[in-house]
Amino acid sequence: MPAGSQPLLQVEDLVREYRLPRESLFAPPSRFRAVNGVSFSVEQGKSFGIVGESGCGKSTLARTVMGLEQPVSGRVLLEGRDISRLPARELRSLRRKFQMVFQDPYGSLDPRLKVERIVAEPLEVLLPNVSRSERRARVEETLNSVGLKPSDADRYPHEFSGGQRQRVAIARALITEPSLIVADEPVSALDVSVQAQVLNLIMDLQTRRGLTFLFISHDLSVVRHITDEVAVMYEGEILETGPTHRVFSDPQHSYTKSLISAVPYPDPRRSRRLRRAARPAGAR
Repeated sequence: MPAGSQPLLQVEDLVREYRLPRESLFAPPSRFRAVNGVSFSVEQGKSFGIVGESGCGKSTLARTVMGLEQPVSGRVLLEGRDISRLPARELRSLRRKFQMVFQDPYGSLDPRLKVERIVAEPLEVLLPNVSRSERRARVEETLNSVGLKPSDADRYPHEFSGGQRQRVAIARALITEPSLIVADEPVSALDVSVQAQVLNLIMDLQTRRGLTFLFISHDLSVVRHITDEVAVMYEGEILETGPTHRVFSDPQHSYTKSLISAVPYPDPRRSRRLRRAARPAGAR
């Protein structure tokens, strides 16, 4: 990153809590801290991965970064502006610069709407002055950029495969020409062969458009394939972060070692070495 420039996304000491149901009428209220003091930054044009087991707080972190949930404390800065403290009008103006791709390509698309309306929805909400003809042209151009046909704009979600539906979801995220895309487990609901196609599309889009990705996943092989940097999350905290190649080749935290040792490798000798490295001190 050039001297004096700032990251596109900065997350500083972020905390997100939920109030839990009382165990009884007289019990004091309790809270669950899903995200606990998380900090990281992502440079423009890079892909940053958040990896960890289910329930570690990854998706809560993603929703908080998107401004869909409010933090208890800490800051989320996009281009140096704290999105959690912006007035509604300024946040609305900024929102076109950061969009989200959700995990489930079946549940995230309204089955009652044609693809044109689905993909154009962010334009209608965030850029209402765009004319109908220009909106159609941008929808067709964006569909083409994700490997779909312009004529697909006139079809319904149920007419597509799972991989094609996720391409529609990616097109919807791209339509406002954002700088940042938060992708929350975007390939976990897809078959392995389709996963590879969607991941290759994401990397191609990053290269062609200079996009920045915050990529959330529990799949270490996917994160290793697609990200420049990675943070390992456990019980709401980040335990280790660094360049992806370094974290995977020389993990420092015991939890990171245990995660990596659980990933199947075709070379059994490498798998045995990783399992030995993950053992606690003194274990045989």
